[in-house]
Amino acid sequence: MRLFVGLGNPGPKYTGNRHNIGFMAVDRIAADHGFAPWRAKFQGQVADGRLGTEKVILLKPETYMNRSGDSVQAAVQFYKLATGDVTVFHDELDLAPGKCRVKQGGGHAGHNGLRSIQTHLGPDFQRVRLGIGHPGHKDRVSPYVLSDFAKADSDWLDDLMRGISDGAPELARGDSARFLNAVALRVAPPRSSGGPRAEADPAKAARAEPPAPQEDPRSPLQKLVHRFR
Repeated sequence: MRLFVGLGNPGPKYTGNRHNIGFMAVDRIAADHGFAPWRAKFQGQVADGRLGTEKVILLKPETYMNRSGDSVQAAVQFYKLATGDVTVFHDELDLAPGKCRVKQGGGHAGHNGLRSIQTHLGPDFQRVRLGIGHPGHKDRVSPYVLSDFAKADSDWLDDLMRGISDGAPELARGDSARFLNAVALRVAPPRSSGGPRAEADPAKAARAEPPAPQEDPRSPLQKLVHRFR
């Protein structure tokens, strides 16, 4: 069994915030893979279902970001899970918008949700880092993450969510490389090597034509003499 945790803040005020991209990710997985309806449990919202052959619990803590660990620890204890069975989806300032990376263990880099979970479980859980970009100065971080995504972000954000949903079964079975490949195919699909044939270059076509025959300057008598030599 796996526990997928999406980080965010509860309530309609925060729904579209950059800080809530973790909620968006697990919401998309639940919708696309036919999970049971969300229900209140563990100081959060829970939905259960299957990704491939793996049973997966989705959790959205409703404790606000800086107490996310309270909810996650309650779920881990109830299902008797190891820390390594937990995957946390969260916003990442140090990645460009639309980028996705998977990391096992590590620090919290100042992220209050990760800090809280780490306090309860230790550092050895898996993280899916979802890039939202950086506002440029640390003093602008808080208003930036607590602001909604811009309209210009909608295309890459939708592609990212589709990719996460596509690759979720691979992530559930522990294949992070295939998961990231599924994300990449949505966010940066390979370009076709085909395409319309280039039109002929008139200058090249002209250069390729055989030269026009030149006029023979000889007289008829000279031509006749040359013929019978």
